[in-house]
Amino acid sequence: MALSLSELKDRAIRFAQEWQGETREHAEAKAFWGDFFNVFGVNRRRVATFEEPVKKLSGQQGFIDLLWKGTLLVEHKSRGKDLDKAVQQAKDYFPGLKDHELPKYILVSDFARFRLYDLDEGTNYDFPLEELHQHLHLFSFLTGYQKRQYKDEDPANIKAAELMGELHDALLRDGYHGHKLEVLLVRILFCLFAEDTAIFEKDAFRAFLEENTREDGSDVGAQLAQWFSVLDKPNHERQRHLPAHLQALPYVNGSLFTEFFEFPAFDQALREQLIRCTYFDWSRISPAIFGSLFQSVTDPVKRRNLGAHYTSETNILKVIQGLFLDELRQELAQAGQNRQRLDQLHRRLEKVRFLDPSCGCGNFLVVTYRELRLLEQEILERLFAAQVATGQTVDLALYARVQVDQAYGIEVEEFPARIAEVAMWLMDHQLNLRLSEAFGNLYLRLPLTRTARIVHGNALTTDWETVAPKDQLTYILGNPPFIGQAWQTVQQKAEVAAVAKGLKSVGALDYVSAWLLKAAQYIQDTAVKVAFVSTNSITQGEQVSILWGELMQKHGVKIHFAHRTFKWSNEARGNANVFCVIVGFGLDEPKQCALYDYPTPTSEPLKRMVPHINAYLVDAADVFIGNRTKPVSNVPQMIWGNKPSDGGFLVLTPDEKEELLSKEPGAAPWVRKYLGGEELIRGTERWCLWLVDISPSELQKLPLVKARVEAVRQSRLASKAPSTQKRAATPTLFVQIAQPASDYLAIPEVSSERRTYIPIGFLPKAVIASNKLQMVPDATPYLFGVLTSAMHMAWMRYTCGRLESRFSYSNSLVYNNFPFPATPSPKQVTGVEAAAQVVLAARAQFPDASLATLYDPLTMPPALVKAHQQLDRAVDQCYRSAAFPTELSRLEYLFDEYRRLTEPVLGNVGAAPKSKRKPKAIA
Repeated sequence: MALSLSELKDRAIRFAQEWQGETREHAEAKAFWGDFFNVFGVNRRRVATFEEPVKKLSGQQGFIDLLWKGTLLVEHKSRGKDLDKAVQQAKDYFPGLKDHELPKYILVSDFARFRLYDLDEGTNYDFPLEELHQHLHLFSFLTGYQKRQYKDEDPANIKAAELMGELHDALLRDGYHGHKLEVLLVRILFCLFAEDTAIFEKDAFRAFLEENTREDGSDVGAQLAQWFSVLDKPNHERQRHLPAHLQALPYVNGSLFTEFFEFPAFDQALREQLIRCTYFDWSRISPAIFGSLFQSVTDPVKRRNLGAHYTSETNILKVIQGLFLDELRQELAQAGQNRQRLDQLHRRLEKVRFLDPSCGCGNFLVVTYRELRLLEQEILERLFAAQVATGQTVDLALYARVQVDQAYGIEVEEFPARIAEVAMWLMDHQLNLRLSEAFGNLYLRLPLTRTARIVHGNALTTDWETVAPKDQLTYILGNPPFIGQAWQTVQQKAEVAAVAKGLKSVGALDYVSAWLLKAAQYIQDTAVKVAFVSTNSITQGEQVSILWGELMQKHGVKIHFAHRTFKWSNEARGNANVFCVIVGFGLDEPKQCALYDYPTPTSEPLKRMVPHINAYLVDAADVFIGNRTKPVSNVPQMIWGNKPSDGGFLVLTPDEKEELLSKEPGAAPWVRKYLGGEELIRGTERWCLWLVDISPSELQKLPLVKARVEAVRQSRLASKAPSTQKRAATPTLFVQIAQPASDYLAIPEVSSERRTYIPIGFLPKAVIASNKLQMVPDATPYLFGVLTSAMHMAWMRYTCGRLESRFSYSNSLVYNNFPFPATPSPKQVTGVEAAAQVVLAARAQFPDASLATLYDPLTMPPALVKAHQQLDRAVDQCYRSAAFPTELSRLEYLFDEYRRLTEPVLGNVGAAPKSKRKPKAIA
């Protein structure tokens, strides 16, 4: 068991006094290092060996003075000898060691001086023997009694998961699988962590495996069973004649080692694989990260990209800082050294209860708990600063009040739920060690008597109050599953519908929406606050009016803070390409709201305090953009293209067109170019039979065309839709015809989200537009300029629907609701038209390039980029003279304009405006 700091100092002083004052010989090194290890309460014989034989790079046989495999290499010289040579000699042994045996530290000494090299950090420390007691913190790795700093990208977390993955695979190949394999791995993880963090004696688990199991591995399973059984028994219930290494084990409890099951049969290779895991420093892992990585080792699909769908600590902190941590830290800062205020804050921390209703392996719970404990430690350090300064002992068991049972979770899979429980214990123990270091006396919470309440169940069908009574709960947080409406199973759709309780258009909602709805239902008549990570789809397009209309208008939800779109990041080598938002809300009206904007999805957020945040995560009024039949501005109507519903018989590929005309040249007047969004953007060809004005006699002369018309009739008759069957009576015509009699502006329905601008173009009236294009007949260059500007694109990104991740442009949702410039002057209109012509001219410079190529962010020509920038400035001037520095500033302005245009009819969002004010025409 680890010693207190005061005990370590006393031992270090005695050690220095014993070895000072005489000329010592190298032969006395064994006694010297035996006494040195005793200072730290470590049995040198159990962890390290003297004169370890090893082959040098030169091929010569060498002997390491002292080797603690995977941790420490010691090289000793007689008093007064050159320590630089000792260091070089130590490094010469490295080629003869296996990877897992390579040390993290080199220590050289001559009885009078110590020099310690930290190979991971690239640092070294040199001091005389008599000052050992002043440098004890440098040797905390000997006991696991140390402070750790965790970084999002610490490779130790990935390495640890890979080690467990290799062990998992080895056991699986041997036929050991299922629940028992998962439980075994969780227990082994606990033991690996315990021996590196002072729960067990240092390297006790490794010594047990190396010294008390056979090399052929035949008894490892039985020995592990006994080891786990002892951990599950209080000392007074254990057999009196147990071996010393088992008697020394602490009582763990917590039901971690209670379940009995058949243990695997090990062989030599499997035993060596398990022992190899013990050489890793498990105190370096972060429980917040490792839980998800550990789960992934058991799933071959997730293994390909460890952590691909894991939220990094950085993103978890974004959630909890906005939810409560910033507020608590501000309260701590205001408390200063005032004991009464510090005590009040401490008691507030003790009462915090938090629920993650999709907790997975517990990463949100672990980080939240850690931050509460770190706040508590700061409070305790201030309250007891005088006692610590004078060397008095503080009974931490009386004052450390924040406990793991303040955390609640719901998880649909059993294995992650169990990992979450263990991860909470591991974090609790790391924080206890940190507290111990600050106060100079060891504080452990063993046996485990309190645990986080992690319920194995479906969060959408579980009553959350049975998990966490809402009169006790403070916060709900997490990152529910990201499943778009198109990818949900039948069961998942039913779960969303059940939570939404009859909400109209519920089929358009993403799966995550159900968690927001259920949280809003749960927090009624409480002060509970909520914050979830979600895909940005819930704050864009048609979902906004459906989901947030229900949350705000029915349940009274107010958004308290929000992070606008940012790129998902995690611990994996290849990050998932997902764009997220964070929304924090409650029922009370916030005095101010924190809005975090990201200049790019991968940049650091910029925080701004605003009076209000609406459902689009904009500092603007609560409006919901729904489908509208007519434009809110005085602009031409945008119409859908022509829909064939022809079974494919009126639409022709280029080859089909050529074949038809070669056999039936008389059909040429009735064959027209046919473009949808794909053809417009990519420059590909399709053709169609446009038989709107064909007479019966003319059709009779074209048997091949007539055959296709008959095929259309039969196809429509076979349809299940009555409206399509009815159209079988007119098989020469498309079922929907809207072709203008003039040239028109064409907007593709679907476009890649990668593009800064949707490719929009003018088409001649002879080109037939498919229903995948939307059209504005008789459109002016001014209208083209506004629609292809940064202002319209910003509006489009936040109001359009999505097809997978691509933009799905809608006239009723995007165009009809877009606030065009209200009163542009003739000069401003002329400026936009001139800039629009420059854009078209820039495109024309590249006649062989498709719009897809011209608007690809990687291949967009500089001339076209410059032309669009000029057009953006011209359109901006039509709105206001001041520049729009960010997309968010554009949106805030447009939402204010939208409210101005629709204010008389808010509450009837789908209808045309009834305002008497008529904006100036824009054509």
